[in-house]
Amino acid sequence: MKKIGFIDYFLDEWHANNYPALIDKFSEGEMKVCYAYAYTAAPEWAISNEAWAEKMGVALLGSIEEVIEKSDYLIVLSPDNPEMHEELCELPLKSGKRTYVDKTFAPDKETAIRIFENAEKHGTPCFSSSALRFSEELNDIDLSKIDKIYSEGPGPLDIYSIHQIEPVVRLMNARAEKIMFLGSKEHPSYMIGFEDGRIAECYHRDDGKGTFAINVVDKENKAKRYQIQSNYFTRFVQAMIAFFRSGEAPVSHEQTIDVIAIRTAVVKACETPCEWITL
Repeated sequence: MKKIGFIDYFLDEWHANNYPALIDKFSEGEMKVCYAYAYTAAPEWAISNEAWAEKMGVALLGSIEEVIEKSDYLIVLSPDNPEMHEELCELPLKSGKRTYVDKTFAPDKETAIRIFENAEKHGTPCFSSSALRFSEELNDIDLSKIDKIYSEGPGPLDIYSIHQIEPVVRLMNARAEKIMFLGSKEHPSYMIGFEDGRIAECYHRDDGKGTFAINVVDKENKAKRYQIQSNYFTRFVQAMIAFFRSGEAPVSHEQTIDVIAIRTAVVKACETPCEWITL
């Protein structure tokens, strides 16, 4: 059995609560989350790190170094605090052990570049992604025919924009060059302009359904709607397991840096609606 170590900001969060069972199930017992480290005490609304470890049957360790030493593979979590990733990744990405870094990978492009440079310098295989990249519906789209994309999904822009930007970047498979914020604080939307002249528009809605959809317009101006109904989180965990087995990242570092650059520009563009911001 291969042992996985968690490195988190604090442990009682959705990803840390759900990854262990999914990894055990889809690796058919080949991999198990055995160790965890938490940088800080849990907030008042969460159970303590000690209580989480007892509940999950995971050994709570006192340092990142100890997690690295005891583990075969590493997962750096802190999904809602990407500003912590550079610090939490420093030692794991020097270890040479295969490491997954949770979304959102970094708070800005410059930090993303530094994190990957650390991994590349020390020969550590790693990747990061939104689970939405692995939606089964995206496999049905002919990338060569895409002219425009209209994406929609739930959640606040600062945390959930990654879940729309990631699939858009995967589908466009091109470099973005500019961003324009169009919406309001309550109903944010933004356009992503790509170097080849194509446009994607993303809209954040809060209808209580929590669902994502992508509308693709082809070069003949014919549109097709893809409602994301597949279990993208299951497919994502399977991709993570495959990465741990092979060491082959399913997402390039360059594309992850592009995703983060877009996300950073989107947050900045909120301050100046209807004006292009160059990446």
